[in-house]
Amino acid sequence: MSDLRVRDVIDLLDSWYPQHHADSWDAVGTSVGDPSAPLRRILLAVDPVQAVVDEAVASEAELVVTHHPLMLKGVHSVAATTPKGRVVTDLVRHGITLHTCHTNADSPELGVSDSLARALGLVDVAPLDPDAADPLDAWVVYAPRSDAEAVAAAMHGVGAGAVGDYDRCQFVSDGTGSFRPGGGATPAIGGVGEVERVDEARIEMVAARALRGEVLAAVRSAHPYEEVAYTVTEIAAVPEHDRGSGRVGSLPTPTTLTEFVAQVVRALPTNHSAARVAGDPEARVSRVAVCGGSGDFLLDRARASGVDVYVTSDLRHHPVSELREQPGAPAVVDVPHWAAEWTWLPVLADRLRGWLDSRGSTVQVQVSGLVTDPWTSHLGWSK
Repeated sequence: MSDLRVRDVIDLLDSWYPQHHADSWDAVGTSVGDPSAPLRRILLAVDPVQAVVDEAVASEAELVVTHHPLMLKGVHSVAATTPKGRVVTDLVRHGITLHTCHTNADSPELGVSDSLARALGLVDVAPLDPDAADPLDAWVVYAPRSDAEAVAAAMHGVGAGAVGDYDRCQFVSDGTGSFRPGGGATPAIGGVGEVERVDEARIEMVAARALRGEVLAAVRSAHPYEEVAYTVTEIAAVPEHDRGSGRVGSLPTPTTLTEFVAQVVRALPTNHSAARVAGDPEARVSRVAVCGGSGDFLLDRARASGVDVYVTSDLRHHPVSELREQPGAPAVVDVPHWAAEWTWLPVLADRLRGWLDSRGSTVQVQVSGLVTDPWTSHLGWSK
């Protein structure tokens, strides 16, 4: 029996795929269930449809993690007479929690687009459109040397000093501060009208810009002075090296477009839909861009990157037609949305198993084998 709770894995997922990285229109996170429930089995799937819930019930999973949200748009009823209501009802009835990682899982390393690039065998992979790092402030706070540790601890307590996988990061240097209290002051050190010199520490650390109010309140609460000397500077945004929309990389061995498309089809899970291709079948393919899910917003970015082919899903007639009219335009391969995003599930499963093994946990992780692509067949045109 595992001593883990559902919330332990949810917290882990939120650390890998922070919810604040989701698009503003998205609906990520836990939508159904009790995160405090004991955890023994996890099921991973693309879509929170009834067939996946039935699979979760049959496998006795306590947690289902899907890429697509159950209720992306508002609903007015979750009665079991509706498809979404039946899903909610069955999840609750069987004590199953549903957690979603959608657009917050698209852009990071080991996310959806990164997994698609890996599945296609690309090397030297990097974001096609890098995200800017979360905005940061640089804080400098001056405090009496004897109080510096308490002031820094208060700042750390609200999240300042976090850098990547590290926290409580700071730099402290010593110096001499001076001031003269005015007539209305009630100084903690020194007297009104007298210049006072104090051995002080200069405390430096970074903090997320969203925490600015909390950091300032923490400084003031821990600082002995009635007027605190501090500086806050906004750090210029720089691209993340491992997070961004889409991916771009190279094939180990160049090939033709026809051979590459066959390689793509072999790499994706079997489904009932079809891959569509725009481009010269004999064109040489070496550099490749991909985007898991709907990727027409990156068509121009793919062309500007100089790739030979762009692989994504849900492409429309006019954007592709306009792209192909441009000089130096890449070939385009449109693959089934479900199949492209499914490539993330085995990557996530391996990542979860590694974490669970490191804890000596017996929790099992299963990847759904159900094809939940809505298209059930296709026909080719013939003369």
